[in-house]
Amino acid sequence: MKTLLSFIKKEFYHILRDPLSLLIMFLFPIILMTILSYAVSTEVRNIPYVVMDMSKSQESRELIEKLNGNAYFRLKSNVNTVQEVEAAFQKGVCSMAIVIPAGFGSEPVHSGASDIQVMVDATDPNQASMMVNYFQAELMDYRQAKRRTAGTEAVVVTEVKMLYNPQLLSAFNIVPGLQGVVLLLICAMMTSIAVVREKELGTMEILLVSPLKPQVIIFAKVIPYLVVSIVDVALILVLSNVVLGVPVNGSIALLMTFSLIYIFTALSMGMLISTVAGTQQTAMVVVGVGLMLPTLLLSGLIFPIDSMPGILRVLSNFVPARWFVEALRGVMIKGLGFDAVWKPFFILLGMCIFFMAAGIKKFKNRL
Repeated sequence: MKTLLSFIKKEFYHILRDPLSLLIMFLFPIILMTILSYAVSTEVRNIPYVVMDMSKSQESRELIEKLNGNAYFRLKSNVNTVQEVEAAFQKGVCSMAIVIPAGFGSEPVHSGASDIQVMVDATDPNQASMMVNYFQAELMDYRQAKRRTAGTEAVVVTEVKMLYNPQLLSAFNIVPGLQGVVLLLICAMMTSIAVVREKELGTMEILLVSPLKPQVIIFAKVIPYLVVSIVDVALILVLSNVVLGVPVNGSIALLMTFSLIYIFTALSMGMLISTVAGTQQTAMVVVGVGLMLPTLLLSGLIFPIDSMPGILRVLSNFVPARWFVEALRGVMIKGLGFDAVWKPFFILLGMCIFFMAAGIKKFKNRL
């Protein structure tokens, strides 16, 4: 019994002396539970929408006020033309547009019927269906309120138009997001053990005494994974289009440009982790916890970012996959050009330069 207690005591000493073990055991569950509790939700909140109100009546204002009075909808702007509605969808300003006809103020009472057109961004089929259901529920409450006040049933016919994905195929939403996860898995995870493996195998000394500069060593380790990742991008695009039926409506050159920048960003992050990690196991844990988990939860792949709490929406801005997935969906599904996705482009480019410079600088410090 005394021997058993001695071994137990020894193991406790090992755990307490290892900061990584302490972080995994205590900090990781707290972070995981916090993120999952807020990010994992089947509800869709803060739906950004625009209104094209051709009626300008008291009834239309009441309907818009009713939508703004709950947590599910968030009015972005009022538009006057169909072209402005299309521009709002292309720029990512809104996920839903409501077109109220000119006779909305009088037709429900006098003729008994009125039409409202609802256009929804259906690149995420589940989210699109929920947005329509939420709107229908609010419209039903509006009709009941009008019946109580006017004494007449206001029959409002809703015409729903699903944009970009009329068949509501889930592949349209999943495939672009999976590209971000797969590329991160290949690039960051593989390069994160590149320098650490050299140290564990004892070959780092050869690199240290070689005439090669740190920049050359970094690029020499990155380029093979870069070539493999480019081939993977081409294979993924062919598989997505031929097998899964996901269209490539935008420019192939623009898609490859975004993919190349994202690949460089992921490779740079993996190389930075490799220079600071002590063992391959540590590097893999850091990639799994620090990169994979935020990519899955905060990139918009599984859960809509607009429905998350404010702090998580802010944190999602620092996740490269969030901008890559957003740009990929815009170019592949919506057929957008560079003028509509310039923001994700420059954010990804800035992240790429930052992580590349940080990895080279950290490698210098270890020489």
